[in-house]
Amino acid sequence: MSTPIQPKISDFDILSFDCYGTLVDWESAIVSTLQSILLTHDAHWNDAVLLEHFARLEPNEQELGGSYREVLRRVLARFGTRLGFVPTDAQLKQFEECIARAMPFSDTVGALKTLSESFQLAIISNTDNDLFALTAPNLEVSFDFVITAEQVGKYKPNPVVFEHALKQFPGSKSRVLHVAQSLFHDVAPANALGISTVWIDRTAGKLGATAPSDAKPQWTYPSLADFVGSVRNE
Repeated sequence: MSTPIQPKISDFDILSFDCYGTLVDWESAIVSTLQSILLTHDAHWNDAVLLEHFARLEPNEQELGGSYREVLRRVLARFGTRLGFVPTDAQLKQFEECIARAMPFSDTVGALKTLSESFQLAIISNTDNDLFALTAPNLEVSFDFVITAEQVGKYKPNPVVFEHALKQFPGSKSRVLHVAQSLFHDVAPANALGISTVWIDRTAGKLGATAPSDAKPQWTYPSLADFVGSVRNE
């Protein structure tokens, strides 16, 4: 029996991206914002524990529904319950926008500009429309498609999010390659639907702000810069 031939990345027409954690350094934003809030309440956890707790809380709150602003407000309130404080309205507002206002990774903008010359680009993100609007100017490219959790009414890893995206994209799902940092939120559900995947292993195998998953991508790169280099070398 012959071995299936792995497609080339250049065979795809659409590159869809997770945003936060893949294009944008959300972990730094989560940690710095939480630590500043905790400090005002004389509460103390190290960065790794904060991210681990966030990774447990966020999916649970997303399952309960609501906007991503509401999800993040509930997450912060649960941090407060665990550590013995009540966040102020200003702190809730600060936390609900901290991820959207986070900066891109150093290789993101250059990678997106290069890839936009050969592919249509899409965002598939667990966020609200207005929150992504805060992020978009920092990415410095125009995306051909933007799919948010607000539009779908569900959050990744629910496969409905990817099913909705495929309905927006022209052509077959075989022409779509999804690029993401989270195995749990992105690679696992995309794989389940037969969408080809790239894992950008930003955290060198550490879980960080995402839940664990044993999903296996078709390609793995440590950064977007390495991914772009591979595309160029095909």
